[in-house]
Amino acid sequence: MKNPESIRRTTEIEEITNLYFIHPLASRLVPFFARIRLTPNAVSIMGMLFGILAALAYYHYTDLRFAITGFVLMIAWHVMDGADGQLARLTHSYSYFGKVLDGISDNVTFLAVYTALAIALSRRYGDWIYVLVALSAMCHAVQSASYESQRQEYEYLGWGRKPQEPPPRDSRERDGDGPQVIRWLFDFLHRLFFVGLSFPTAGISGKFREAMAAALQRQPGQAALIRQRYRETLAPQLRGWSILSANYRTLGIFISALFKAPEYYFGFEIIGFSAALALLIWRQSASYEVFLSSLCATV
Repeated sequence: MKNPESIRRTTEIEEITNLYFIHPLASRLVPFFARIRLTPNAVSIMGMLFGILAALAYYHYTDLRFAITGFVLMIAWHVMDGADGQLARLTHSYSYFGKVLDGISDNVTFLAVYTALAIALSRRYGDWIYVLVALSAMCHAVQSASYESQRQEYEYLGWGRKPQEPPPRDSRERDGDGPQVIRWLFDFLHRLFFVGLSFPTAGISGKFREAMAAALQRQPGQAALIRQRYRETLAPQLRGWSILSANYRTLGIFISALFKAPEYYFGFEIIGFSAALALLIWRQSASYEVFLSSLCATV
């Protein structure tokens, strides 16, 4: 069996709580899941169930016991969210269906928690709270998709690892990768959120991609050096993007529940995280310029 370290995600850009807490816990579970022949999709569904249970607990957020229970259940979801990918890499059981199911699990968890908190808060604030939570959820979708797009961009340009795209429809029909209606729905969601939404809002520069591709094409023998220089320049920037990861949202929800004021979390997601996204995009553009300057000087 592979070393657990070899089945984790790229460590130099990993969020610190994932690196030292969530993923080590997941790594301890993965060998057990493999022994009992649990599939990555089953782990994703298990995580989704933890997320839904967390939502039921947070509905009673004014009770400290339920607030703590909700937080613990969301931590369990995070662990399962890390374990499904590690298990897929360990057992070589990759599938586009599984990748999208993993993303659906993330969205279902936050949608359930947000809905539960909105219903609970409506007793105090009335129906307008649903508008606040809906706007917060839309900001969340853009911010999270932008963060994941930046991670995929780093994997692609820094390590040459292409993101997993939807396989051709005829191959999915032949291999039976999920019911036809579900496959079409997944294709639509992929193109809407990951192509149509996340890339335009993630600060990813088409001109920079072209410059990087041209440099790799001109100097194929220097590809490893170019990618190494890219990682050295962009990795610190990518670590900053982790503020938009699910981990800090989970922590923010818990802290706001402890103070019996989840409405402030939703307000911060709209204003604070959106401001952070704008700042990160600006810094990303500056990092691109630094990298291109260093590329001209060393290659």
